[in-house]
Amino acid sequence: MGHEASGTIHAVGPGVSHLKPGDRVAIEPGQPCRSCMRCKEGFYNLCQDMKFAACPPDSPGCLSKYFKIPADFCYKLPPHVSLQEGVLAEPLAVAAHAVRMVGVQPGQSVVILGSGTIGLACSVVARLYGARKIVAVDLVDEKLEFARGFNNVSTFEPDLNATPEENARRLIQENQLGPGADAAIEATGSESSIATAVHVLRPGGSFVQTGLGKPVVNFPILAMSEKELHVHGAFRYSAGDFKIAMDVLEDSIAPMRSLISRIFDFEHAPQAWEATKQGQGIKNMIRGYGYRDSARMVNL
Repeated sequence: MGHEASGTIHAVGPGVSHLKPGDRVAIEPGQPCRSCMRCKEGFYNLCQDMKFAACPPDSPGCLSKYFKIPADFCYKLPPHVSLQEGVLAEPLAVAAHAVRMVGVQPGQSVVILGSGTIGLACSVVARLYGARKIVAVDLVDEKLEFARGFNNVSTFEPDLNATPEENARRLIQENQLGPGADAAIEATGSESSIATAVHVLRPGGSFVQTGLGKPVVNFPILAMSEKELHVHGAFRYSAGDFKIAMDVLEDSIAPMRSLISRIFDFEHAPQAWEATKQGQGIKNMIRGYGYRDSARMVNL
């Protein structure tokens, strides 16, 4: 199990010159074939022979004492970036991929549906790309309160008794979005949230689906067509996305450490999963098996 990870280099191969034992790194947890057409085009996230962490039988997860990965999929952490923060490079890369898919431009408005780790990370990258107005959407008051303090975004709580169209209209009115938002990033996978995202967009706006939910949902295809929306799927991350994630961490663009709610020892991993299942905190982390370096993995 585990694909969001950082660690300390234990050993390197004879051809590796940019890393050495003892270096702290963030890990990009997938190994593409590097030879198929998608890989050669730079879209290695679409490689059919990808070996991704925690996807048995191809690859073990990162929640282990040792994890073997090609050296160019390890990103050295600057001295001021902790291993805890290094774990957040992976969700930041997911966010970078989503924001780049919808082509956020300076001065645009962006609605982000879902205020978990991915949604919050999307708000950071959208701000980096120059978004003027960012609206975070969630059903949980605590998450919306956190989002406001985390990245100074506007927030919106949908009415469960209203239709997606009604919620979209109210969101547009309350946030003075005129004909609608320029871009919407859906980070929940919820059918009603997906529909709200489509209805909140202006004509010609851009939509990206980065949250995963049910494999089949009802989709407002008429609204999509009449507004001539640019609709995108998003799967993990590809060329350049981890570089953006590392830039966010290195330049301290946002208080990423504040996303980390608790850190559990490996032996207490079931407690971490249960806390996450119950919606406790934003990001719960688990120390790797046998890791006991308190100087590098301190409790927050």
